[in-house]
Amino acid sequence: MRSYDLTPLYRTTVGFDRMFDLLDGLGKNEAGGYPPYNIERVDEDRYRITLAVAGFSQSDIEIEVHDSTLKITGARADGDDGRTFLHQGIAGRSFERRYQLADHVKVDGASLVNGLLNIDLRREIPEEKKPRRIEINAEADKVKVFKATNAA
Repeated sequence: MRSYDLTPLYRTTVGFDRMFDLLDGLGKNEAGGYPPYNIERVDEDRYRITLAVAGFSQSDIEIEVHDSTLKITGARADGDDGRTFLHQGIAGRSFERRYQLADHVKVDGASLVNGLLNIDLRREIPEEKKPRRIEINAEADKVKVFKATNAA
């Protein structure tokens, strides 16, 4: 019997149960495995996506959010500086990654440190969507007692 590891299919959604969006999003991620990335839960309502983008500068990377889709693109300028490589193992090709964000997940910020692009996310549930406790009022003081009278 053959078993399939579906965990790569679960990697591109952040902040919610991804069962229905998984079926909708199959085949949409053309980027394959480049650049490698991590999705980490920092605490209850905060997440971080980290992409390994060695060789890319801040001006080579664009981050945008549209309709709950986080899109990260990177394109390095073709700089033929006359170098001859005996081995070139550091990939410098362009990339595009998309992540489907859950409702109420917002991008807090991004930073590029030591070749790692960190994108911080926060889930902010509006007050009207949060559960609230309803108190039960005891109406014992307002109970009226009717006395039986003879009807005519």
